Amino acid sequence: MDPTCTYYCYKDNRDAINKDVDKSKKIKLVFFDMDGVIADTISSWKHIHDYFGTSNEQSVDDYLRGNIDDLEFIKRDVSLWKAADSLTNKDVIQNILFDIPLMKGAEECIAFLRKNNIKTAIVSAGLDILAEKVAEELGINYVFANGIKQDKMGRLTGEGILQVQLIYKDKNVKNLAKKLEVPLENCAAIGNSCFDIPMFETSGLGIAFNPEDECVRKSADIIVEGKDLSKVIPALEPYI
Repeated sequence: MDPTCTYYCYKDNRDAINKDVDKSKKIKLVFFDMDGVIADTISSWKHIHDYFGTSNEQSVDDYLRGNIDDLEFIKRDVSLWKAADSLTNKDVIQNILFDIPLMKGAEECIAFLRKNNIKTAIVSAGLDILAEKVAEELGINYVFANGIKQDKMGRLTGEGILQVQLIYKDKNVKNLAKKLEVPLENCAAIGNSCFDIPMFETSGLGIAFNPEDECVRKSADIIVEGKDLSKVIPALEPYI
């Protein structure tokens, strides 16, 4: 592992990213990671693991090395929660997640973008239960996040619902930009981890918000330090 990186590098285990995107002059669509950016938590998955006293570190390593796919990753996480508490259901998971606060400055940042008629989207491999709540609370236009299946009684089946591949967030960026007919150079991406680098490299503007490591810093056009999302506003203003 590169000493500047937090995780095992996944770049050899995914398709190359097309970096041939013009640098932005005007922003029309902004993509946000959720965990560590919009929501003040390292990971919504880890937040639940911490509650149950479980850990998915081995699964993270297996996933990044290409040994398991995203759905198996989710399945392993849910199986750990069920093993810790056989009565765990979606309501329990929801209550755990709803303890996570918004990032400081999130309301101001989204309000600024909304005031300037800029569309917003969450692209997160975190849990859709939290992402949808956050989006509704802040007025974010689009949500892409992962889910967990439940039976008619609300109990977790152990299966996942995949909308965002952790190492392929660029797919969601391209798909929504195409749907909305927004050129990629008119998109901005805001993230904090190496898993957001594909969004940076696909968008006309990449902003590393309170970045986890040097690799993230090097991949962004703009770096915003500190846990206050309103600090992103001055970085965006020249592109409005």
